[in-house]
Amino acid sequence: MTPFLLLATRADDAAADGEYEALLRFGGLAPDQLHRVRAEASSLPDIDLRRYAGVIIGGSPFNASDPVESKSPGQLRVEREISSLLDEVVARDMPFLGACYGVGTLGVHQGGVIDRTYGEPVGAVPITLTAAGRKDPLFAGLPSTFDAFVGHKEAVRTPPPGAVVLATSPHCPVQAFRIKENLYATQFHPELDVPGIVARVEVYRHAGYFPPDELTQVIEAVSGAVVDQPPRILANFVARYAR
Repeated sequence: MTPFLLLATRADDAAADGEYEALLRFGGLAPDQLHRVRAEASSLPDIDLRRYAGVIIGGSPFNASDPVESKSPGQLRVEREISSLLDEVVARDMPFLGACYGVGTLGVHQGGVIDRTYGEPVGAVPITLTAAGRKDPLFAGLPSTFDAFVGHKEAVRTPPPGAVVLATSPHCPVQAFRIKENLYATQFHPELDVPGIVARVEVYRHAGYFPPDELTQVIEAVSGAVVDQPPRILANFVARYAR
């Protein structure tokens, strides 16, 4: 099987490894079928996209909409390198799935407006598929409304020209969109179940997603959620594009 490529940008090893393991598990992939590149650690190597069945971008502590002067040199480098790779990915309409940070990277690259208008606190929210989303193979087998975990400071305010909005939520109008036929981005996290988000909020306790002294309350709230549908998106993506 031709491997998929994961572009990761989480500097914390626990968060990075947890994301990778979740993508393997829910995508039904073996380690040799998901090649991970830690983009935050060093410059991207030369990547021959012909070697991969598709590209996945996971979440990130980076925010695309932050003022340029506030971004670290590492973040600016990551943005430049991912944008350059997206030039080829988009031109080829190569299978692409961006989760959370993928909205910022693909959205900005394609001319959308990403800002803090529709940020959401950490928690489970109801995701509702649009008419286009209900017909899209990425969401095959999912109900028209399902709960998913979110926690983001920025989101799409204006979708990129030509983007098809696939899912929405009460407080974030664009929870998923598609460009062309094969380029997807979700604002929610398809890789997170309850143990996954508990581990994630512990890692990012001091990252500004919630007051640090409210960690216990956040964990209690997410632990009571029933979030079992979003991982199907990963399985659908792999099944559709595996070769």
